Amino acid sequence: MTGMLTVGARQPLPPQRDAFDIPDDVAYLNCAFMSPQPRRVTDVGIAALQRKQRPWQIGPEDFFADLERLRALFAQLIQGDPDGVAVVPAASYALSTAAANVSASDGDRIVILADQYPSNVYPWHLAQRSGATVVAVRRPRDGDWTRAVVESIDERTAAVAVPNCHFMTGALIDVATVGEAARAAGATFVVDATQSLGVLPLRPDDIGADMVVAAGYKWLLGPYSLGYAWTAPHCRDWRPLEQHWAGRKGSEDFANLTAYTDAFRAGARRFDGGEASNFVLVPMALAALETVVEWTVDRVAATVEPLTAAITEGAAALGLSVPAEPRAGHIVGLGLPVGSPDAVVQSLAAAKIHVSVRGDSLRVSPYVFNTDADVARLLAALRAAL
Repeated sequence: MTGMLTVGARQPLPPQRDAFDIPDDVAYLNCAFMSPQPRRVTDVGIAALQRKQRPWQIGPEDFFADLERLRALFAQLIQGDPDGVAVVPAASYALSTAAANVSASDGDRIVILADQYPSNVYPWHLAQRSGATVVAVRRPRDGDWTRAVVESIDERTAAVAVPNCHFMTGALIDVATVGEAARAAGATFVVDATQSLGVLPLRPDDIGADMVVAAGYKWLLGPYSLGYAWTAPHCRDWRPLEQHWAGRKGSEDFANLTAYTDAFRAGARRFDGGEASNFVLVPMALAALETVVEWTVDRVAATVEPLTAAITEGAAALGLSVPAEPRAGHIVGLGLPVGSPDAVVQSLAAAKIHVSVRGDSLRVSPYVFNTDADVARLLAALRAAL
């Protein structure tokens, strides 16, 4: 996949801990669960909440202007076009939109990953009502999940819906290669980039996706209940999941909202969630995306990757296993030699070191607020807990 910047621009960011409200004695290595909110996002949210106290200062244009800015910022992040961006309440909302528009019948197949995040699983179960089968590709012994997915795609495949980074372990799937196979089969191709967008570069044009989806509350630093979906031009006539007024042509004209029409607003705006013009969440999401765009994906990656590498190396020295498959540079799933992962997590949390358990892995996911000292604290606490 093509990066957003040249290789020469991959310089680590200066320390960013002060941009977040993280106490000095807390080592938060759990961004794959939920990112801490930057201070600037919190400040914007407080001001936005107070704004609703005076609704006479909110006009019809305010239902649309910030949404358009948000589309433009997300489009800038993925080097797509703003007309293709929908603002949705959750990744599952956009994925359900895609699933509802896939033509699947008896004998067709929907290809997903085994142990994929459930938001990109349950929507595809709908296809089974028409006789289609959901095929969950298991991790192969050699760790080459990309090859395994491609080998599962054939003339019966109606849709392929995968992440480019597995949420449990950080395993990478080469979505450009998968997309090529999906297009050759005439299958709809959907990528859930929730666990990567903001720290891994992703351009829809490079992977041939019909839809790229991302929740906003992880690596995009935004509030909960707001996410994004970019849809390819040839899919922008899909049926929207909802039939709300703001998706219709002419909805900016509040004086004539009862001039009902079957025509939609341009592009992917028809796929927005109802009440997408949330006067608190949208300004917060704008501040969050502005931060990510200012930092750039390449510089975020260059900051985080050495931390993850140090965690991986140190954990291996302690006897923890690390899958040999290609992995993203911001998530690692560590296999414990003995005992319960939950017990280890509880022990770490007692020391104010925060990670997650996903499956049988101890998932560690640092970000730009972490330091070498956080890594050292984690490894020391793991040594004591094992």
